[in-house]
Amino acid sequence: MSNSQSTGLPVWVQERDTVIANDAGVEWREGKRPDYAETNEFLKKGSKFNHPEGSLEAIAQNLVRTFEMEASYKANPEQWLSIVADQFRMTTNGGPEYNAQTVADIGTYNVFLGDTEHYRSTEETFESSIEIFHNAFPNGFLWELMEVLSGPPNVTFKWRHWGTFSGSFKGHEPTGETIEVFGISIARVTEDLKIVSLEHFFDNSLFLKQLTSGCPFHSQNSNNS
Repeated sequence: MSNSQSTGLPVWVQERDTVIANDAGVEWREGKRPDYAETNEFLKKGSKFNHPEGSLEAIAQNLVRTFEMEASYKANPEQWLSIVADQFRMTTNGGPEYNAQTVADIGTYNVFLGDTEHYRSTEETFESSIEIFHNAFPNGFLWELMEVLSGPPNVTFKWRHWGTFSGSFKGHEPTGETIEVFGISIARVTEDLKIVSLEHFFDNSLFLKQLTSGCPFHSQNSNNS
């Protein structure tokens, strides 16, 4: 597997399709490469930031997208190019630290959200969390970097998650609205731009409130009976 392409940058800070193409020996969760063709189209339509190729913003964005892709589709963290597998730690809002294997086992949604009134990560699996949010956001829950606040080795950046709430969420009706979540993360990286740790900070209660503000299906059904 080649570690660099014509840009001279490591593969893992290039477009994630480049990372996917360099997959010699990779064990994909579903036995095949993920296909981001549709996701890329929705990104083009919904992104608010267009970072110049090779800029720190573009590099950091590519790195985080590569990490998210690898955590979602590569079951073995030793095959994740974006991280230092034996050192990696991830936290959300100052909560528990999770190592790479735990992130691979329970999924990024469960690490990201924790236990709240409307979603309990400890009661969900990797598979169930993916199903819940893919159902709520059939066109994807997309991510982009907004601004880099400080450069390596502690890359601090603002980000935006968004998606159209067009499917149900745990029995709550879809609203058809665009749900947006904003946050700040700190990625501690090595000299060759592999992630050693990720700290995320955002209001997870506000995010879930947007998904549960509509009437649950059972309430609608009872009104029609």
